[in-house]
Amino acid sequence: MNFIICETCGVQYQETIIPSQCIVCSEERQYVNPNGQTWTTLEEMKKPNNYQNDIINEEPGLHSITTIPEFGIGQTAYLIQESGFNVLWDCITYIDEKTIKQINKLGGIQVIALSHPHFYSTQVEWAEAFDAPIYIHEDDKEWITRKSDQIKFWSGESLNLQDGLTIHRLGGHFKGGSVLEWRKGNNQKGILLTGDVITVVADRKWVSFMYSYPNLIPLPAFTVNDIAQKVKPLQFDKLYNAFHRVVKQNANQSVQKSAERYIKALEGTLFNT
Repeated sequence: MNFIICETCGVQYQETIIPSQCIVCSEERQYVNPNGQTWTTLEEMKKPNNYQNDIINEEPGLHSITTIPEFGIGQTAYLIQESGFNVLWDCITYIDEKTIKQINKLGGIQVIALSHPHFYSTQVEWAEAFDAPIYIHEDDKEWITRKSDQIKFWSGESLNLQDGLTIHRLGGHFKGGSVLEWRKGNNQKGILLTGDVITVVADRKWVSFMYSYPNLIPLPAFTVNDIAQKVKPLQFDKLYNAFHRVVKQNANQSVQKSAERYIKALEGTLFNT
């Protein structure tokens, strides 16, 4: 069916006729395109010479999946391969038969896990293509735009998917904002995949935290401190965000010192200007 997709955020709706508004874009963490709200469908996107997905092996057991040309928010999804158990971390809107065949050659997808609503995109299409459950924190259930029996809401502060693969709720950007800890990745040193619940900045030794990225609305100091404390006991030396940026080493330390800097900036003790 021709389910409607918002062209600005890339999220797919239950409707096959144009909704009155995109609930994701019409609040302060996103935005409606200044030229007006526009819509498309996956069928329209699949027309020849429109889009394709680029699947790259980033390191052993980790592939990135990005749409070319950029669509919607332009995020990257990641496929984690762990002992025959494959997790798709976050989703992108575009999916076609070529993508499905490529991923099936890598072992398919056993579980889909999402960091937050901005990256829900066409999650139901992905779940149906690979017969995989979708794990979303219950704190973000209000943002579901296309319902499915494949969606499984989890609660609490963490959910173990497989030995060495755990989702952790950090909050911040969204109430249910979550990250994926992969303890066996990076030669057993660990990897944290964060969407943009924690994002890597231009100086790749640092990260940041925001309520709204496009509208530059910061998080309060106590929330950033809470995120840093939740991250501290996790096992990871490398961090990937949703936009192909990586902290290549000492990533947990980078999160801690970045949180300290952020809080000092909010409190007015970092600089004089």
